[in-house]
Amino acid sequence: MNLRTIVLQAAVVFAPVFSGCATLTNESAVVKTEFIFEHAPFPSCHASTLAETKSGLVAAWFGGTAERNPDVCIYVSRSENGKWTAPVAVADGVGFATNRLPTWNPVLFQPTNGPLLLFYKVGPKPAAWWGMMTTSSDDGKTWAKPMRLPDGILGPIKNKPVQLANGDILCGSSTEGDGGWRVHFERTRDFGKTWTATPPVNDGKTIGAIQPSILFQKNGKLEAVGRTHNDKVFQIWSGDGGATWGKMSLLDLPNPDSGTDAVTLHDGRQLLVYNHNVRTGSNNKGRSPLNVALSDAGKNWRPVLVVENDPDAPSGFAYPAVIQTSDGLVHITYTWERRRIKHVVLDPARLGN
Repeated sequence: MNLRTIVLQAAVVFAPVFSGCATLTNESAVVKTEFIFEHAPFPSCHASTLAETKSGLVAAWFGGTAERNPDVCIYVSRSENGKWTAPVAVADGVGFATNRLPTWNPVLFQPTNGPLLLFYKVGPKPAAWWGMMTTSSDDGKTWAKPMRLPDGILGPIKNKPVQLANGDILCGSSTEGDGGWRVHFERTRDFGKTWTATPPVNDGKTIGAIQPSILFQKNGKLEAVGRTHNDKVFQIWSGDGGATWGKMSLLDLPNPDSGTDAVTLHDGRQLLVYNHNVRTGSNNKGRSPLNVALSDAGKNWRPVLVVENDPDAPSGFAYPAVIQTSDGLVHITYTWERRRIKHVVLDPARLGN
């Protein structure tokens, strides 16, 4: 497991910022860091996801010889007594075509009531994949037979859904086909049995955007943020619980065409995990450093912590997932050099204002 407690040796960390330089002084917020596994039955992994159940944390990701290969499966690990269980394959792409197909982008979500949900995709590539779902009634130990989602429904595309006050589960979704990168939102009121979806909320040309995370604002509005082709993180707002959305725009945070994730903290602040870089001129396509930013109202974001920073890392550190658990701590998982999944725990009270 290689668990270690962070020992602070410096008071200040300097990291590149899109519009200059920022001084980040919140290293004491890091409570611990570990790899979820040291050894695994796959050489490559990516796209982790994380959920809290009544029994503890559950993580999932896809793993195989390499992304897009037919042997790529969805793996799950559970945290028990402070240790992660060995990765177990719980879903694959067998039985959909003459040839086995790869699986992609698992998303775990634990509703207030009901089973643990696991969404994922099957298909040869993102432009041609479809949504799948399975459930667990024992906190991720065993899983039901997977079901294919209805045509036109992909499920949450990378990042966790949110559950609204009326019980609806609202999922940020997106497509990458001929129309460009376009975001839409899907809703289920019965734990995935039936669905509705919005039209695309961007044209895929002015801003090419995918993989939204949904945030709750103090004024009752919803905000979604995520990945773009436009070198910056996007934002978009809804004032009616996600039924309709306004015009998409860009935040003043860089994005190197790499996945992000965000969560609304218990104290009302917004927390974003993202690669604070641009794609051009980087050895790892901008997937280092991996940063945390905070916002009070979702419009003005300030980088507050560098989680990883190695500009020479060949594959970098990417595709974060982030949740806040019932004890108030923030848990982040992310792809570490395409070889492991790393888990970092933060105390958000130490991140400052």
